[in-house]
Amino acid sequence: MEKYITYILEQLKTIMAIDSPTGYTKNMTDYLVMEYRRLGYDPTLTVKGGVLVKIGGKEESDAVLLEAHGDTLGAMVSQIKSDGRLKLTPLGGMNPCNAETENCRLVTREGKIYEGTFQLINPSIHVNREFSETKRSYDTMELVLDERVSSREDVKKLGIQNGDVVCFDPRTTITKSGYIKSRFLDDKLSVAILLGYAKYLKEEQIQPERCLYQHITVYEEVGHGASATVPSGVTEILSVDMGCVGDGLECDEHQVSICAKDSGGPYNYEVVSALIAAAKKAQADYAVDVYPYYGSDAEAALQGGHDVRHGLIGAGVYASHGYERSHVDGVRNTFLLLKSYLG
Repeated sequence: MEKYITYILEQLKTIMAIDSPTGYTKNMTDYLVMEYRRLGYDPTLTVKGGVLVKIGGKEESDAVLLEAHGDTLGAMVSQIKSDGRLKLTPLGGMNPCNAETENCRLVTREGKIYEGTFQLINPSIHVNREFSETKRSYDTMELVLDERVSSREDVKKLGIQNGDVVCFDPRTTITKSGYIKSRFLDDKLSVAILLGYAKYLKEEQIQPERCLYQHITVYEEVGHGASATVPSGVTEILSVDMGCVGDGLECDEHQVSICAKDSGGPYNYEVVSALIAAAKKAQADYAVDVYPYYGSDAEAALQGGHDVRHGLIGAGVYASHGYERSHVDGVRNTFLLLKSYLG
């Protein structure tokens, strides 16, 4: 199994290096299509831009759709200010407090890339007496371009305009002790895990009883990633997303989390029970939790009108929507659960 864990971590580093804030995901999905083909599959792009692929199985009338999302948090230029600084609006739930001083890449509609930093307005402590008291928001912060600009006209001459996408540096690192630290582990860690599971089925020549599909969605961070594109015969959707770590929850970064309920309501009782049984059978280190502020692709599919059972699992992730942290153990336990539950 360890060769698949190694592959997952390699893929994680690769896709983390491909910027994909929600709405700007083509470079990432192009890579995923290429990688699925390299593994021996025949992926297709959905009209919305996600990646859908059948990965095996026999019984097509009781199929399972595995979902993870490749879109991440980010921002968009909403105003070019008179001093050449840029006001941003968030893409998804990027909290400005978590993004302060982060390096960014701005992508123009023509494909030019400019670097900059997301800073508090007047960010020098030696100048700004209200530095500590100022509430961080998209009204009090701005993107400072690493270009010699001092006016709106200077910025526009670079080809920059409102609506240009801003990508935040993920700062991905894997420590010697196995901790995985990066922005956007939610949910690129699960994308890498699904790639690893697809590789495992192909190389071990395993044919699960139920037909299996994988769907890498691209609008989860704004709520409608999996609201469509459910193949015929699918009766169950299993969202593989991040497991919540925090006060009042049992899960930590070393475990796989099984969600019983989130802000959208309870997950299917039979699916959750079967996931718990499969985790026990595989001797995977797991936790069952109720997430207070969370919504998943599986729920988006139900809200889109699909008549399916649904579940949610994921490796434990600390500091969600910030500089996140998980562990190789969490990856391993999630992989073990998928193997046990699906074949």
